[in-house]
Amino acid sequence: MTTDLGPSPPDPAPPGQSGRARDPDRTIPSPATASDALLADIHERTAAGIAAAVSRSIRSGNLPPGARLPTVREVSRQLKVSPATVTQAWRALAAAGAIVARGRAGTFVGSTPHPLPPSGRYQRLHPHSDNTFRTDLSRGTPDPALLPDLTAALRAISTGDAVDDLSATYLGDAVLPDLERLVRADWPGRAERLTVLDGALDAVDRLLTAHVRLGDTVAVENPCFPPFLDMLTRLGVRPIPVALDHCGMLPHDLATTLATHSPTAVLLQPRAQNPTGASLSPQRIRELADVLSDAAVTAGATPTIIEDDHSAGIAHTPPRSLASRLPTRTIHIRSYSKSHGADLRLAVAGGPATLLDPVIERRMLGPGWSSHLLQRILTHMLTDPTARATVATARDTYRTRSDALRKALARQGIPLLRADGINLWIPVADENAALITLAAAGIKAAPGGPFEVTDHRPTDHLRLTVAAVQAGEIDDLAIHLAAAATAAPTYRRMRRP
Repeated sequence: MTTDLGPSPPDPAPPGQSGRARDPDRTIPSPATASDALLADIHERTAAGIAAAVSRSIRSGNLPPGARLPTVREVSRQLKVSPATVTQAWRALAAAGAIVARGRAGTFVGSTPHPLPPSGRYQRLHPHSDNTFRTDLSRGTPDPALLPDLTAALRAISTGDAVDDLSATYLGDAVLPDLERLVRADWPGRAERLTVLDGALDAVDRLLTAHVRLGDTVAVENPCFPPFLDMLTRLGVRPIPVALDHCGMLPHDLATTLATHSPTAVLLQPRAQNPTGASLSPQRIRELADVLSDAAVTAGATPTIIEDDHSAGIAHTPPRSLASRLPTRTIHIRSYSKSHGADLRLAVAGGPATLLDPVIERRMLGPGWSSHLLQRILTHMLTDPTARATVATARDTYRTRSDALRKALARQGIPLLRADGINLWIPVADENAALITLAAAGIKAAPGGPFEVTDHRPTDHLRLTVAAVQAGEIDDLAIHLAAAATAAPTYRRMRRP
């Protein structure tokens, strides 16, 4: 049953006040005028196309704040699409804060884009509930036992005057010079500007906020890291899925997306992709760069490329980036959360000044910079032999654990390609049935649904984080995972058309 978000007849106006615009200095279009402006701009009769067209009309001023929209039924009749299609578009616009439903009064263009709570992909992935599972494979986090000793770094930097001189000024560079020199030594491409931000997600969020706008499209990997999709929803931006294999985004799919949707940005993970563990190969870097080159991108502006290297330090794949071939359009982000500790909240973003300076300048009006004290701690751990050996041990241990579970699953009839990092992406017959089967055995996995950009999934999946899996539990775990992978639902699942 479809809920109509369109308006019913408006409530009577208060005494002495007509039903027209209350602001005498602003003319708000009538529903009929708004309908004409809206329908004239819709060229793609899908939920996504309708939402994008309304967003464009709002941004251009054709639909000013306070304009009342036609009903769902009226739009569906004019476009000859189902009311459910229009309702889906209306809900996406409401989630982005572009429109506001006021019950019987109708649906109106919002005064300012003010997003509602997120669509819940990340919340579905990590619900707030007591952890009663004996084995938790859902977290996507490193093994705490394999992180460098933070207290040792604190003791080391607390000697002398190295700390005192950091606390007396609000001025100075965003990046400590010693840290910048270390980072540049193996940066995978030319970076005109470097800055430090509060983790990879903070960096991606600030870059998207600076460079994409309501109604834009962004090309993303499918499957994709759920927080990216939640960010895009809040910004009123439409993610366009690009399929990937074990070497990353498929060049043909990306070329099709560029030609059909003219995305403002391309968002990808260059190695240990979450959730699949895929990593860009040198050949795939060349192929994607050819697709994204200025000469190849003919429709609209050339997209900004944002790379999230979230597994630096613990990935076996060498650092690679499209910045090696497209340095003027690529921002590469390197996070140290999985290798050195999430509570450091540090990531380095590098790329052209034209793309990073707006982020740096806007940040100076808020937090200003990431703590120089934390940067000093990270600098120490990047150079300290003991800390470096700990990170190298973690990298090898994660590879050993991942390979052991993958081989155990192969013996159970579930072959998986080798993945880099701490996650495995396992196909299952039915996501819900698999989760229930594992829960009965005291095992928690991450559902695959929140990672999928579209609802039309040819195969269900689970994401497994193998960071803390111990050797003695791998064979038993593989048996339970094999049972979950083939578990059938106890009800007939109705997929969306």
